[in-house]
Amino acid sequence: MAMKARTAYRCGECGAQAARWEGRCAGCGAWNTLHEVVDAARPSPGRGERPIPISDVSSAGWAAQPTGVGELDRVLGGGLVPGSVTLVGGEPGIGKSTLVLQAVGSLAAAGSRCLLVSAEESAQQVRARAERVGALRPKLWLLPELSLPAIAAAIAEVDPLVVVIDSIQTVQDPDVDGVPGSVAQVRECARGLIDIAKRRELACLVVGHVTKEGALAGPKVLEHLVDTVLSFEGDRHHALRMLRAVKHRFGSTEEVGLFELAGGGLDGVPDPSGLFIGEDRAGGPGSIVVPVMEGHRPLLAELQALVVPNRNDGSNIPPSRSAQGLDQRRVTLLLAVLQQQRGLKELPRADVHVSAVGGVRVNEPGADLGLALAVASSFTRKVIPPDVVACGEVGLGGEVRRVAHVERRLREASRLGFRRALVPRAVVSAPAGVELQRVATLGEAIEAVR
Repeated sequence: MAMKARTAYRCGECGAQAARWEGRCAGCGAWNTLHEVVDAARPSPGRGERPIPISDVSSAGWAAQPTGVGELDRVLGGGLVPGSVTLVGGEPGIGKSTLVLQAVGSLAAAGSRCLLVSAEESAQQVRARAERVGALRPKLWLLPELSLPAIAAAIAEVDPLVVVIDSIQTVQDPDVDGVPGSVAQVRECARGLIDIAKRRELACLVVGHVTKEGALAGPKVLEHLVDTVLSFEGDRHHALRMLRAVKHRFGSTEEVGLFELAGGGLDGVPDPSGLFIGEDRAGGPGSIVVPVMEGHRPLLAELQALVVPNRNDGSNIPPSRSAQGLDQRRVTLLLAVLQQQRGLKELPRADVHVSAVGGVRVNEPGADLGLALAVASSFTRKVIPPDVVACGEVGLGGEVRRVAHVERRLREASRLGFRRALVPRAVVSAPAGVELQRVATLGEAIEAVR
């Protein structure tokens, strides 16, 4: 007897199922995200596999293959794994298409057959970019196509080692209701591509756009389905780009790749500290260099502060606060701590603007001490010596606390010629050539650089 189809409802954000429609998803709390799905209530045929001891599972074929793009391989832990699906997310125009094109161009140059599916741009547009970045290779195949069945047929014909889908929001499965980019289309197209990648043991790079809030467009379940989620970040007004692993089933998510956008594409930045502090810093007050950690990589970043009197006309306009490349909430907290220090009582009435130079984003507590000293320097008009770095977290009581990897940070500072470091009292050792000045409170640190 034929079994009846069962109607259920699935959340487009988290993938949770419900027996009836509800306005709010019980799984993630999102509103109006439940969509009707029809499940033919019969058991799945499965893969025909039998349980075996985990020690008998072969690891052959799961070794990462380098792409030839050094900073991308750094983040991936060596390269792309056969049978894996990697989602590359980022704002439109940030350089995602250039990054994946350089990767498959390098793989094709090394002899690997690759297929680039351009679902957004024409073949002529992709060729022009390939000429610019040096990715015109005989083993790199191009398919300008939107239909998932046509993409599957091309994969079967070309039999590539790596497939790029640019982008998942424009691919459409004709058997699924909805327009390209809808929740159902993105989810089902991703599932189809993942199934192809697993069956054929090919690596798949999928490009995805992000929303204005910075989240990946499409259903949240998309991130759960793929093996790796990479976030490509940067400021359009600066050449620096950062690649981070948000999720990675084959390795660490601590590594960060750094690129500089140039005329010939994306160039890896093996020495980012030189990029951020390469210019002459022997200037006025309000500037200091801080050693920060990006993943496992130490780099030096210059922080600048500008404090000016708030000349309002008696209309009680609050002072202005702005932060570029820094956490606004952290800046507000440090200003509250600073106003308790001697000689800085008038700070709340002043306009304060802070910035991380060069387009880098500094979001770790190790930069607290340096940022506070930059603000105090601008307020008092006292120049911080150019050979000084500062590293430490500042507590609400003004105490200076130790942060992780201080020794590694100071070695990077020593390599670039800095000879004096303001650090918490708990730091006991320093690399050769660096003089430690240990401080217990923010007040001590301010006095030390005056």
